[in-house]
Amino acid sequence: MRAGHLGRWAAVSGAVLLTGLLTGACSQATGLAGVSARSPATAPPSGTPLVTATIPDPTPSAEHQAAAEEPPRGEDPVRVPPPKLSKYTYTFPVKGCEVTYERRLLVLPKTTIWAGQGCAFVAPVDGVVDEVNIQNRWKSSTDEGSTREGRFVTIVGDDGVRYLGGHLDSVAADIKPGLRVKAGHVLGRVGRTGNARDTGPNLYFAISWKTGPAYWWVRRGMVEPWDYLDAWAKGNRTLSPREETLKLRAKLGETPACSVQCAANRTTTSTPSKSPRPTPRKTRREEIPDVVTLSPTTTIP
Repeated sequence: MRAGHLGRWAAVSGAVLLTGLLTGACSQATGLAGVSARSPATAPPSGTPLVTATIPDPTPSAEHQAAAEEPPRGEDPVRVPPPKLSKYTYTFPVKGCEVTYERRLLVLPKTTIWAGQGCAFVAPVDGVVDEVNIQNRWKSSTDEGSTREGRFVTIVGDDGVRYLGGHLDSVAADIKPGLRVKAGHVLGRVGRTGNARDTGPNLYFAISWKTGPAYWWVRRGMVEPWDYLDAWAKGNRTLSPREETLKLRAKLGETPACSVQCAANRTTTSTPSKSPRPTPRKTRREEIPDVVTLSPTTTIP
């Protein structure tokens, strides 16, 4: 009797074991196209995610705050040289002094460069000394146009342009016609000769083309110089007046007729009447010209 029960129990246990083996084998079977048929693992019953993220503190630290407020540091700017506009290199005609010069056409296309007495007038470009006048022949009684600049020096640059510096206090001892000079070579010293006698010391600066001494009105100025002075002092030292000068010479001719301040003053003597009437003096309102002031630090040596 006991033996029969044991036999049945063994049979049942074997059947259960066989069923488990078959079930495990079926669970290893693959689905379509080799995809496993096993059901995906379910999430833990607690619902806690497998990967957790750390939430930062809403109040930043002092180091983070300082880093956020500090502006980004960029590299130093790259200095790009101005474009080269000609093969010539120029320098401002007054060296080592604070200057002020006019930028408007007043009587002639020239400019007055106000500077201290004795400041150096230098060659604005490489060239050859053309005319040298070491005597101050100007007289207020006649005010002849050919002598208004007092002591002066002109050079003809390698660019083919003539440059005049007048009202000089003195001419440098080595300056003679035909002397070759480099840009920056001292030609003379700023003064008050000529019709600048009753003004402050200044340099009469003019741009023209080469002519004979008889055509003195040409050397007194044909091309407006201030744009070139601006460039030489502050911007591009290769800006050249050559093209403008040659174009104007071709238009007017090498020796155009004098048109401004040509004749000397004629002094006339008249006999006043016994009861002269005072003539009211008319006041002319003159416009204030535009000026540019340069300190010694901005003047190009």
